[in-house]
Amino acid sequence: MNALMDNAEVKKDMVQNLLGLGQVKKFNFNLPPAALVEHAILNGEGALADTGALMVDTGKFTGRSPNDRYIVSDDKTLQAVWWSDINIPFDAQKFDALHRKMLDFLEDKTVYVRQAHACAHDNYRLGITVVNTWAWHNLFCYNLFMRPEEQALLNPNADFTIINIPEFQADPLTDGTRSENFAILNLSKNIILIGGTGYAGEMKKGIFSVLNFKLPHERGVLSMHCSANVGKKGDTAIFFGLSGTGKTTLSADPNRSLIGDDEHGWADETVFNFEGGCYAKVVDLTREKEPEIYDAIRFGTIVENTRFVEGQRTINYADRSVTQNTRTAYPIHYIPNIMRPSRGDAPQNIFFLAADAFGVLPPISRLTAGQAMYHFISGYTAKVAGTEMGVKEPQATFSACFGAAFLPLHPTRYADLLGKKINQHQVNVWLINTGWSGGGYGVGSRMKLSYTRAMITAALNGDLDQVSYTKHPIFGIEMPDSCLNVPSELLHPRNTWEDPEAYDHMALHLAGLFRDNFSRYEDFASPQILAGGPIG
Repeated sequence: MNALMDNAEVKKDMVQNLLGLGQVKKFNFNLPPAALVEHAILNGEGALADTGALMVDTGKFTGRSPNDRYIVSDDKTLQAVWWSDINIPFDAQKFDALHRKMLDFLEDKTVYVRQAHACAHDNYRLGITVVNTWAWHNLFCYNLFMRPEEQALLNPNADFTIINIPEFQADPLTDGTRSENFAILNLSKNIILIGGTGYAGEMKKGIFSVLNFKLPHERGVLSMHCSANVGKKGDTAIFFGLSGTGKTTLSADPNRSLIGDDEHGWADETVFNFEGGCYAKVVDLTREKEPEIYDAIRFGTIVENTRFVEGQRTINYADRSVTQNTRTAYPIHYIPNIMRPSRGDAPQNIFFLAADAFGVLPPISRLTAGQAMYHFISGYTAKVAGTEMGVKEPQATFSACFGAAFLPLHPTRYADLLGKKINQHQVNVWLINTGWSGGGYGVGSRMKLSYTRAMITAALNGDLDQVSYTKHPIFGIEMPDSCLNVPSELLHPRNTWEDPEAYDHMALHLAGLFRDNFSRYEDFASPQILAGGPIG
């Protein structure tokens, strides 16, 4: 034990020197959660809820700032990165100068340094060192990244370093940023700089963006913004879906073990979690709706931008006074029924979830490999617009690969990898509409969760391999003619509309939206991907 403690002290000094933090006021290294909670309270960073969770505010920014996220343009990234309004180039010399300014800023400051890693697969592990000035940010990293064993912490070198200083503000005139806040990835020097924002998710998504570059580009591994679980027979399933589609709810199956809820890699024969925790939304959270998340909010858990019930320490999850984007961050072992380690075999089924507010898409349909690649690049769902003069209309939302904001490479690179893996493993791919049936929003009705669960269960059990299918006349996807525990009339959406011609009109409208969105990618898409789009 004494030898281990001595090694830890030696390593602490080495890490401090490697980071260039020799002049800081206090260097806190790999503090345990209880100590970080204590520091956060003493620093005035948060307060304890009656569950023991730490309630904090993120300040001005209650979400990511996509217009202030950059990637350093250099020999490594110039030709590889998909430069766009998502991936904004940043000058390498400006980065070095800003890095130096941030290190100078930390002199005479108290810092919290943590070593962690990403990827639950030894072949692809990414070592991470995080430098924070807020104790709860360091606790966030303990919860969200993977926690190495003490013996594994003896190597002071990390693959990637995050320096996150919320109180440091850039000078756009001299530092090259758009505003005072920033998140900058340097994929050559393996450093992420974050400043001017207290939103902890910038660290999580920064590492996700790094893995979205390194794994596909350098290792041939598909990185995915998805949840994943494993059945009792060892069969893996993957769930893609944007906010509001039911991804978290549908992947949290009591009969299946959770690999992870947000970020995964797909190597040759395995799917593995990138993270060691969960970062879930909590607006309107109840134990009845999300019992696993509700019960995970206890000591060691962070709750962001919520408020207490007046006069109590009970969290009021219905309070949106700060933001709609209230969240909680907890280690994955706070959830029951998880895979240990967080890995599974190559998937047998993939589900694309869309809450189609137009009422057009079938509640379940089977896709070819080309259609899967097309819908993967599209990343479709629909949201209900705000009310104006009593009119509510659905709005189509497209996010490439269900996570466009975190893709350094062109979306077709990820889609090509997906197609190869689907063909290699003969994976079934399903498009699930968790949205409306019998008409669009305001006319039709939302698909019952029990029916959606029944369809997913039928797909997982192989029951839908035995039924007949009908091809959708406009989207070309195959609709099952029957499904156990689901009324057959729901399976063909045109039959649920009172006016079939109105359905045809709306289906053509939605197909046009798909085509308009895909036009930005078609110059880089293969014939197989292009053939996967609407046919009508």
